[in-house]
Amino acid sequence: MKPALLLFVAGALWSVGPAAQANDEMYKTKNCFACHRIDKNHLGPAFKSVAAKYADDKGADAKLAQKIREGSGGVWGSTPMPPQTQVSDAEALTLARWILQLP
Repeated sequence: MKPALLLFVAGALWSVGPAAQANDEMYKTKNCFACHRIDKNHLGPAFKSVAAKYADDKGADAKLAQKIREGSGGVWGSTPMPPQTQVSDAEALTLARWILQLP
């Protein structure tokens, strides 16, 4: 790849931020796919439902990141979400921001 093109691509990725860089491959590699889907309920709520629920919450990204890392229960029913300790704090925040930007 030519250096100018490489710089352009790197700049484009940097400008969209980490939330846009996270994709359904990241949620699959971090085991989210075991319970969640993007647009339909599975064992847990659809990510689009989560995005809609927290759409007006300014601090939702940090709250969701904490729920990803520490687990949660009672928000979407009786099935608890276990802690996802394999996900780093930075990855949890990236995933939370990605979820929240879903249409």
